[in-house]
Amino acid sequence: MNVVVIGGGPAGMMSAISSAENGNNVILLEKKERLGRKLLITGKGRCNITSSLPINEFIQNIPGNGQFLYSAFKNYTNNDIIDFLNKEGLDVKEERGNRIFPVTDKSLDVLKCFTNKLKELNVKIEYNMQVTEIVPKNEYGNLKVIAHELKDNEQYGNTKTFEAEKVILATGGNSYPLTGSTGDGYELAKKLGHTVTKIRPSLVPLEAFEQNMCKELQGLSLRNVNIQFKNKENNKVIYDDFGEMLFTHFGVSGPTILSSSAHLVRYKNIDELLKNKKIVLNIDFKPALSEEKLDQRILRDFDEFKNKQFKNSLDKLLPQKLIPVIIEKSGINPEKKVNEINKKERHRLVNLLKNFEVVIKGFRTIDEAIITSGGINIKEINPKTMESKLVEGLYFAGEIIDVDAYTGGFNLQIAYSTGYTAGQ
Repeated sequence: MNVVVIGGGPAGMMSAISSAENGNNVILLEKKERLGRKLLITGKGRCNITSSLPINEFIQNIPGNGQFLYSAFKNYTNNDIIDFLNKEGLDVKEERGNRIFPVTDKSLDVLKCFTNKLKELNVKIEYNMQVTEIVPKNEYGNLKVIAHELKDNEQYGNTKTFEAEKVILATGGNSYPLTGSTGDGYELAKKLGHTVTKIRPSLVPLEAFEQNMCKELQGLSLRNVNIQFKNKENNKVIYDDFGEMLFTHFGVSGPTILSSSAHLVRYKNIDELLKNKKIVLNIDFKPALSEEKLDQRILRDFDEFKNKQFKNSLDKLLPQKLIPVIIEKSGINPEKKVNEINKKERHRLVNLLKNFEVVIKGFRTIDEAIITSGGINIKEINPKTMESKLVEGLYFAGEIIDVDAYTGGFNLQIAYSTGYTAGQ
């Protein structure tokens, strides 16, 4: 069987490998001059390959249509990708949060495993090829793929036509457009009658209304904090997490914030709620201490620094950068002697440290997003095979599908599992 795979990211490469291992004649079309550009920048260049969690727990980490992936995950598990890399000579290690990385800490080494395998299986790769049209099956049972050669991202030279019984569309989403993910696949699918759900940034930093405060805290990284996003309209908790976060000049970022964005982006009426200042981030700076225990801790510090001014009494309790902001928000006079601070003021300080509020304005742009939320409607794809229900012989793999997960290697596992399934 002749197979054309469109897109040379992890989903496309895995589709090509899976298909070639089944004895098919495979051509891989890539828009850029090299494969796996987005793979190279994952995990800050270290490549968070997958997660060590049991595969049945993966669904809990996929807020965007996780149920759709049951079959794909069964077909190709996290252990399968680890075995694949091991056989290609790359060992892996586990880090905090069940994250799996190559022992070399180089995403390039992961990419080499894929490219070596493609070479071994005689997959033909055509670079700088932009697909402009997919024509449904003709009387000979072939789909037709029409592509243009690119030079400096501009079309030049000949148009090429490829015929195949099977075409796998693995062009990625809209995030990191410089890597080639510019949403081309959505247009190709639309032309064939497919529906594309709303495209939004996911795993993306969040902007805050109080930008001056965030600028003041810019660069402050917090390791063991509890975060909670609330809908102030009904006081319901939307998302809760524990771990790392970071203040930026525009708002907040870091692992817990990125994961929260994957949840928030699919929340009902999110745009309206954001506009009306109804989405609030509550940070607990001291999650290990109850309010009572924190009060006792502050009392001990106050006793030690009783003759000092309030502004000079928090060094042991808080990071330096946070102190001026906490003082201001507490409403306690910074010049006030510690031994003059009353119980009411102290409780106000405790409450502030346990419920620090940041009003969220919105998401950063899709250019800054790690992945795309939205894509080909899952109702139009067979979850057991990844074949289109509308166009015979057309398959989908990876981020182009309307599925997205939290950080931690889950999105890459989606790419491998859907790619493998599509290639079968």
